[in-house]
Amino acid sequence: MVAKPPFPDVHRIIADSDLDGMCAAVVLKKVYPDAEVHFAHAALIRSGVIDDLIDEHTVTVDLPFHPKSGWYLDHHLTNKPSDSEHNEFTSKGGIVHWDHTPSAARLAFDLFREEFNFPHLEAIMPLVDDLDSGGISLEIFLEDGPLLQLSRTLNYNDAAYMHHLLTLFQTCTSMDQIYADETVRERMIKAQTSRKDLMKLVKQKTTIIDRLAICRLEDTGHRSNGYLITAFAGEDADACCIIHGYSDGEIGNKLRPPLSASFYANSFLSEGQNRYDLSRLATEFDPHGGGHVNACGCRIQPPGLDANLARWLAMWNDRDIQLKPHD
Repeated sequence: MVAKPPFPDVHRIIADSDLDGMCAAVVLKKVYPDAEVHFAHAALIRSGVIDDLIDEHTVTVDLPFHPKSGWYLDHHLTNKPSDSEHNEFTSKGGIVHWDHTPSAARLAFDLFREEFNFPHLEAIMPLVDDLDSGGISLEIFLEDGPLLQLSRTLNYNDAAYMHHLLTLFQTCTSMDQIYADETVRERMIKAQTSRKDLMKLVKQKTTIIDRLAICRLEDTGHRSNGYLITAFAGEDADACCIIHGYSDGEIGNKLRPPLSASFYANSFLSEGQNRYDLSRLATEFDPHGGGHVNACGCRIQPPGLDANLARWLAMWNDRDIQLKPHD
């Protein structure tokens, strides 16, 4: 249990737009029902695009640290404030909750579970933890149950749907009620179909080089998490690199985001999660890149995608030295 400090006067909640961020936002919205909620992603925080939304009455969760917020909750290793950042932030009254929990939702959930009732979150929290921390088994992934389908319906570009789902989490008392909602059900069915189509595209766009599965989805309009790529690669890859976005994309453009890369360990392998510190790849070019050691990402940086990939492959080739995990 996290020790409870006096909490700030929260007017705004800014959360990541994945399932972890959604569940964390559900908890915080329960605690602060009058607070407005905005869903974002890491690049928007790091680029300063939404700086005007962040002040001392803002809580940011499952996102990179922002010194102008009043309260920070997260669990990503590369997002952890430095000692100097922490001291400066708290000296001005800011509150930091950073812990090495499997999900940010778990951090928020444990913080308030004794004061508020979250029956549906209680039921799904173990799977939320596993999904965010790379603990999903191959069997669970291939089964593609309702929570995995629901996780793929979340979309930063569709604020109306995100808030519809947030409202359902606030008003329903079971996940079955949420799954049965007509709008959610339609999205879940579409997510099932889209995954089948994406699997075909992944087969076309993935090349395995020295046990690194490289999936080139740039300029296709499609995205994928690491589970799909590593499930396709099977025992032939220890990790994957996925390229997303558009060659002519721009930060803040919901329809054409810029080129980015995501790195994931093959968690389906025995002891496959922490063999290498993939965050070193994510921060090699992009100082704002990062995440977990086994799941992280960054934006493509000058001199460009080919040069970024070449350097990453060189580091990967020397991975037993360059990507050795920290003790």
